[in-house]
Parts: sequence; structure tokens; C-alpha cells
Amino acid sequence: MLFLLGYMGSGKSTIAKALFKTKGLTYVDLDEYIETNEGSTISDIFSQKGEIYFRKIESLYLKKLIEDQEYDVVALGGGTPCYANNMGLIHEKPINKSVYLKVNLNTLSERLYLQKANRPLIAHLETKEDVKDFVRKHLFEREYYYRQAQTIIDVSEMSIEDTLEKVLTN
Repeated sequence: MLFLLGYMGSGKSTIAKALFKTKGLTYVDLDEYIETNEGSTISDIFSQKGEIYFRKIESLYLKKLIEDQEYDVVALGGGTPCYANNMGLIHEKPINKSVYLKVNLNTLSERLYLQKANRPLIAHLETKEDVKDFVRKHLFEREYYYRQAQTIIDVSEMSIEDTLEKVLTN
């Protein structure tokens, strides 16, 4: 299985879908998988049951996906690698491969500012600078976990096609 990881807005779901369209690789978005299985949105799970509950079930569903091996590609949530030894779970099986889609701060901030209405974690932020500060803090905290990926690809200035090629050749 191929696991795509990176910060929100890095293109994990987009690349997973493109791998399906161009190579026929089956994929699942972990957040969507959780929502389907829980019958609730990620936002509602966070607000009703809290982050600790969410991180527990996130890890359980990740473990299930790894055990079942039903999909070729898994697009992880932005925080997934940072909790509950999830990177250890991914790397337990030698056939699994992890790829960090790294995007620089400025590019991420621009993308996320435009998408903030659809991103519950940042929907409350008002200015581009607020978004940039939020992303900067999170990237600093998460970079250690993201760097545990077997492959790191800086996709900041890459097209979807170029990113696909890099993912498939690394």
C-alpha cells in the first residue's frame, strides 16, 4: 500500500484520485473512510466527542486498512502521522510505502486561505496572515513525523502530472 501524507492542502486526496484515474490504483481517503464508518463528519466528531476520541478511532481505522489491504493508496489526514505511533503501524509491513507531499509555507497558506470555508480547523481565521501563522505553527510541530516518510517530495511548484510521476518513480 502507498500512504500519502502531508499537511492539509498538500494534495494527498488529489494525487490519490489522480492515481486511480491514470493508473487504476484503488484508493481511500482516511478522513472519508472514518466519516462513512462513524456516520458523522470529522468536524462533528471533534466537536461532539473531542480530539482524543477522534485520534483513537483514526488509529483503529488506519490499522484496519493496513490489515485488510483492500486499497492500493491511502490518503492520510494531515495529523494522522503525528499520533498513536501511526507511522510505526504503516512501516510495520515492508510492502507499505509512505510518501510525504511537502509543500512550502507560502504555497500552503495561499491554498488554504482560498479553501478555508471548507476546512473546519481554519474556517475561523480571517486574514491570510492568520492562516499563515496557524500553518507555520502546525508545520513546526508536525514536520518531525512527516519526515519519517520513506520518500519526501517537494511538490510546492509541481503540477499534478509531475507529482504523479515523482510518486510513481520513487
